[in-house]
Amino acid sequence: KQPSNLARPHRATSLSMAGAACGGQRRVSLLGAVLACAQTLPALAAEGSYESGRLDLPFVGHCTFGKFPPFTDWQRLNTTGADFAVLGVPNDMGTQWRSGARMGPRSVREASTLYSFGHKQVYDADTGETYEYGEVIDVGDVDVVHSDIMTTHNRTQQAVETILEAGLVPFIIGGDHSITAPNCAALAKVGKPIVLVQIDAHLDFVDVRHGVRYGHGNCMRRCLEMPHIQQIFQLGIRGVSSTGKSGFEDATRMGSTILSVRKIRELGVATVANMIPADALIYFSVDIDGLDPSIAGGTGTPSHGGFMYYEVKDLLRLIIARSQKLVGLDLVEVAPPYDNNQVTATLAARLMLDAMGFAYAKRAGGAAQKVEL
Repeated sequence: KQPSNLARPHRATSLSMAGAACGGQRRVSLLGAVLACAQTLPALAAEGSYESGRLDLPFVGHCTFGKFPPFTDWQRLNTTGADFAVLGVPNDMGTQWRSGARMGPRSVREASTLYSFGHKQVYDADTGETYEYGEVIDVGDVDVVHSDIMTTHNRTQQAVETILEAGLVPFIIGGDHSITAPNCAALAKVGKPIVLVQIDAHLDFVDVRHGVRYGHGNCMRRCLEMPHIQQIFQLGIRGVSSTGKSGFEDATRMGSTILSVRKIRELGVATVANMIPADALIYFSVDIDGLDPSIAGGTGTPSHGGFMYYEVKDLLRLIIARSQKLVGLDLVEVAPPYDNNQVTATLAARLMLDAMGFAYAKRAGGAAQKVEL
């Protein structure tokens, strides 16, 4: 038996009736009436509408981060007037398990174009806040030397130093977590003590393993050894880690505060944020495996029991609001070969944009305080 909508063929012609108009005598389908009326009503100017110029949909044009303008003349960065500079570091030579994070910058950039379409201002329906990202440029990638991790780390440090010397805040896309050591080495250019906030499943506090000192399992120890890194908060650490018990003891002795996901949920995000020294200069290092693999499976070393999106978003918001200034951020370990639906890369892009919005609001004196959980 045919379904009723197929057994009544006269409905198929109702949408093409040339004589149908608003308020006409003929019966037309609801969709037909809407289409006919739409042609007679004036266009309404809606918030965020495009009155002129290109529509520039997310899948059109150059694939920079957020489709922000590219600027690759690094010697002239101080002439841009930008607030934030996005830098890619496609280096995964420090991985101990699955590689692939070298393609992270390209994947996160592509995913970020989803958020490029729409409004200059961003309205967050969860909190009722409206914020902007500020002036952002994409400065391209560090020139990686394959099989030479130390030369690549040195080039990474020099690139981040160039951004800082130009007065911009670096937002860095990895790459594996080994890139955080040269990123933090560059922070010496700030000339003041820095508090490092790590969001991660793993402590990354191995000293030396088979002669390796600058892999992705060593980076936080290397950072805390730097005189300008005043303190580290290691948030989300859980389960079987790349670091043994002695590494945890060393981290605590050297001044690290280590909190698991369970402990943070027990204390509450606001309480944890208030542990950060007020008016500190903050650098965030976000390993995507700090979030649960149910929402961030596209990474080399997934670990169950991780954060959900809103928990990390609230940590970013409250810590940035409490700080004196966000001096930089890296987001690492997105590995596209394991991210078949691009959900991990999209999440990474969203977190970077959230942090930009919160940092720009902080500059404008309007940083948000509301906790969503």
